[in-house]
Amino acid sequence: MSAKRDYYEILGAKKSATLDEIKKAYRELALRYHPDRVPHEQKKDAEEKFKEISEAYAVLSDSQKRGLYDQYGHSGIDQKYAYEDIFKGADFSSVFEGLADFGFGGGLFEEVFSDLGFDIFGSRRTGRGSATGRRGRDLQISVDISLEEAASGAEKTITVPRYEICSTCSGSGAKPGSKKITCPQCKGSGRTVVSNGFFQLAQTCSKCQGQGKIIQVPCSDCHAEGRTKVVHKIKVKVPAGVDTGSNLRIRGEGEAGTAARGDLYVGIEVRGHSVFQRHGNDLLTEINISLSKAILGSEIDVPALDGHVKMKIPAGTQSGKIFRLRGKGIPDLHGRGIGDEMIRVNVEIPISANLTSQQRGLIEEFARLSGEDKGRESFADKVKKVFK
Repeated sequence: MSAKRDYYEILGAKKSATLDEIKKAYRELALRYHPDRVPHEQKKDAEEKFKEISEAYAVLSDSQKRGLYDQYGHSGIDQKYAYEDIFKGADFSSVFEGLADFGFGGGLFEEVFSDLGFDIFGSRRTGRGSATGRRGRDLQISVDISLEEAASGAEKTITVPRYEICSTCSGSGAKPGSKKITCPQCKGSGRTVVSNGFFQLAQTCSKCQGQGKIIQVPCSDCHAEGRTKVVHKIKVKVPAGVDTGSNLRIRGEGEAGTAARGDLYVGIEVRGHSVFQRHGNDLLTEINISLSKAILGSEIDVPALDGHVKMKIPAGTQSGKIFRLRGKGIPDLHGRGIGDEMIRVNVEIPISANLTSQQRGLIEEFARLSGEDKGRESFADKVKKVFK
């Protein structure tokens, strides 16, 4: 057996680190190495790393265990505590407080800790199961919606692949009518104890994987897994005001567990729009108007998410002017009003080569009446500069 690494080194913490610093270091590493957050080929290594950092935290977050470790090292801990007792009383729940708000339910961590042979969020286990059972795993899925759906809300039907309790064996993993036998290696305890002189190390039984019992005849449908993968369709109500990055939590639509279902987190992706750009709850679009409308003023139709609306163009409008249509944007997700639609006006300057002789003559006459010197710079040229 290889020598254990220093607990402080494992967490990347100084020996003088405070409890809050120990918690922070552990939290960052736990999120990085959780087996559900790494590629499949790295899962096994991540599990071992996760257990290693959890053991280091369990010792260094407990003042009594930490004092013993600081004085005697690993031998001080190993002489006094069996492996599972190292974790007894460790405060893991406060470390992961609030993670559900970011898409991480408690089940994300319980799943890995249960492999250690006990429940860090409740009573000790006698095996992989517990008196209260295990909560199912949370799931994450993405759904694309249009800008119009983001503004008005929508109901989407999504397909969720997930594990369900096997209906054939009711989750036991054994063929109906057959019986499980007591594990001959751990005698039903789910744990084995390895002795080395006066050291004792308790660990999950490798033969029954902590269950305490062994399946003699596996279920033909789930092959002793106790669960099968199914494709489930559910309807999701998308509230008005969501944006890319929004996460909807659908309680009880995750994977099945022996105690309760996990939750489903639906990540929202809003597709780009051909007319509008979204800025928070406001919308921005651009329209082109003729030179005559900009000079004389007009009333025009402008696009809106729900169709078209009339907008007045004042006389003398300059190119680049932005108009605001109040309440024509996106509703606030939390009910704090509705955004606006912002319209940037671009004035189209006629191309000289496309002007008829009559049009050119009228522009030149306007320049003369305005006191412009045609020889130096034409009125049309000055207009171009103004609206450039």
